[in-house]
Amino acid sequence: MMPRLSIAFFASGCAALLCQIVWQRMLGIFAGSDTVSAALVVGAFLAGLGLGSLAGARVADRLSAAQALAGFAVAEIGVGLFALVAKPFLYDWIAAGLAGRVDAPAAIFALCFAGLVLPTTLMGASLPLLARAVAQSVDAVAERVGLLYGLNTLGAGLGALIGGWLLVGNLGFVGALRLAAARDVAAALLALSLIGQLRAGPEPAARYAPVRAAAMSAPAPDHGSLPVWCGLVFLSGYVIVALEILWVRLMGQFGQYHAYLFPTVLGIFLLADGLGMAVAARMLRRIADPRPAFFIVQGAGFVLGAALILALWLAVPHAPLAELMTVDNSRLRGAALWGMVAVAVAVVGPPSFLIGMTFPFVQKAVQRDLSAVGMRVGWVQLANIAGNAAGSILTGLLSLHLLGTAGTLKLLALLSLVLLAGWLWVAGGRRLPELALAAGCAALLVVMPGNAALWARMHGDKPDRYQAWSEDRSGVALFRDDSAGSAGSPFYIQGFSQGRIPFLPIHQFLGAVGPLLHPAPREVLAIGVGSGGTPWAAGIRPESRVRAIELVGPVLTVLDDVAAQFPHGPIARMLADPRWTFLYGDGRRLLARETRLYDVIEADASLPEGSQSGRLYSAEFLEAVRRRLAPGGLYVQWAPTARAAETFVAVFPHALLLMPAAVLIGANDPAAGGAAALRAAFRAPDNLVHLRAGNAGDFDWATMFAEGVHRWEPGQVRAPAPLTDVFPRDEFYLNNPIAGTDRLLGAGGRVR
Repeated sequence: MMPRLSIAFFASGCAALLCQIVWQRMLGIFAGSDTVSAALVVGAFLAGLGLGSLAGARVADRLSAAQALAGFAVAEIGVGLFALVAKPFLYDWIAAGLAGRVDAPAAIFALCFAGLVLPTTLMGASLPLLARAVAQSVDAVAERVGLLYGLNTLGAGLGALIGGWLLVGNLGFVGALRLAAARDVAAALLALSLIGQLRAGPEPAARYAPVRAAAMSAPAPDHGSLPVWCGLVFLSGYVIVALEILWVRLMGQFGQYHAYLFPTVLGIFLLADGLGMAVAARMLRRIADPRPAFFIVQGAGFVLGAALILALWLAVPHAPLAELMTVDNSRLRGAALWGMVAVAVAVVGPPSFLIGMTFPFVQKAVQRDLSAVGMRVGWVQLANIAGNAAGSILTGLLSLHLLGTAGTLKLLALLSLVLLAGWLWVAGGRRLPELALAAGCAALLVVMPGNAALWARMHGDKPDRYQAWSEDRSGVALFRDDSAGSAGSPFYIQGFSQGRIPFLPIHQFLGAVGPLLHPAPREVLAIGVGSGGTPWAAGIRPESRVRAIELVGPVLTVLDDVAAQFPHGPIARMLADPRWTFLYGDGRRLLARETRLYDVIEADASLPEGSQSGRLYSAEFLEAVRRRLAPGGLYVQWAPTARAAETFVAVFPHALLLMPAAVLIGANDPAAGGAAALRAAFRAPDNLVHLRAGNAGDFDWATMFAEGVHRWEPGQVRAPAPLTDVFPRDEFYLNNPIAGTDRLLGAGGRVR
């Protein structure tokens, strides 16, 4: 029986993670890209899993083995069916249909929970049901449950890696969900093939015994009661998910945020976690008292995890990392990309393996009664999910915001120290491994660097230069004064140089071209602030009022610091001038929420390979922009790829492409002006004064469109938009090689 059930639960885990990745992306379009919204979606997902664990705990022990296995099969089929209808339900109805209508966090959480409650409840109930089906003897149940859950987690890790690296990028969201549904159905069929075997086999008398009311709190001999173990599992779940969030942030800063980063970290974490469960399950026969093993692997997992983070921090300035992974270089391809994967394996894998071992040890401690197997599995799983949820929400929303990465790591060290100290108190204090681990936690509190030292070193520390940095739940930003060099000073957002001061010409061109083309640009919206070049240039006309919205909150804090350091510079002038207003938030949600119309909307340059960049290049986003343009309004966007340009041209009835800058201008109405008028505007003395206040170099912005202005008008044949919310191809650039914008020029554009 076990081989087929192992394959079935492995396939179930693989399908579940593939669904989770896609569902979170779909609901993220509705909830927003900011950290608060992302935490609400994750919280809704985990809440459903917890509800399923509770339901499974209440139901499983009232079923026979065959009935429990049939229930598992029904749950898998239910998840698969939901995967098939997820696009019209989660995306078409919730994400697209309710965009802008719901803004309160509680309402966002409620809608996300309502959208996910059915499949996640079925997912959460699957382990208690399967545990009931395989519970043949008290001595073997912990090993079987630990092994099955380990294989399920291994499947989840494989689903994250294969889904993130291959399936979603090649099949799109809908295709990936169809494949996940097929895996769920296959898991159900494997389980159903064993129904006859379970019906024919002997039923232990204890299986039909009523679940005793005291079973939940009755202590196992010398091992502690179920509530105590649930509390320990809660803390363990909190620590591992908090570490996972820190790993994603650090690997993102180190390896550059892209669509493959999160699946990589999540996949490595789950594979190592599942392998730890499987190994520990095989050790149970030789362990009489699982309590020391639990505390040793839990404490060792955290100490090793923190030590590896510290080792990475120390190694960053030295070869080979200094040459391969410097923040001044792109790390999206080649040796740098695989270097990120290798470092993630080294930093994430070992501690995840150790902490993963805790689950079978807990099962060994609590499984003492065949009449309550499902209940105990369900409650332990619920405690773990609750800990995961607390770790995700409290770390992502509070501790990172208030304490930063280094402070959060110290908080986890303190929590682990308290956990070990409590066990040493109970055990009498004469346990050398646990004492050593407690000392390690205490040492980490002392030697772990502060946030300023952490991020300075990660961004190429130059002690003799001025630096401004900030971190909160939305990310990290840092400005490093390299004004002695000819290239200007880099402004880093999420570990990559997103601009420079003095401002780069392309950023100023993006900001200025729309207001210079528009006859009366009174209301201007800039989506993305970066180093400030785009919103600065957007205010080139004195009648313009510029609103600029930024997704990474620390960018605005760093700009405040830079303004104070350089009080006569353009950033200080912007922040002091009431014509400019700066907002923190999601620009796409702002457009969906407001009814305000703009004369010019422009998006700051965003790498198409960057994580979540597909939300700003998709046809659906461009349609939302069209609805917010006033009569005669213009939308300006960088066209980094042929697909981005093709999508833009497919959406806007009137479109201009300026080459070689690869800047697009779209409108609902005929766009006035051409190359000659624009050239004259950029060379007008007053405009040059404004632009050169941002960059004093002798730059001629007319060279940005020296190769011509290509025009598309209604009636010209357009190809269908290749970039959509549910298939952001450029974001998955390894699966969909990126071509340059000039490929579009043979597709009907006329030169003026």
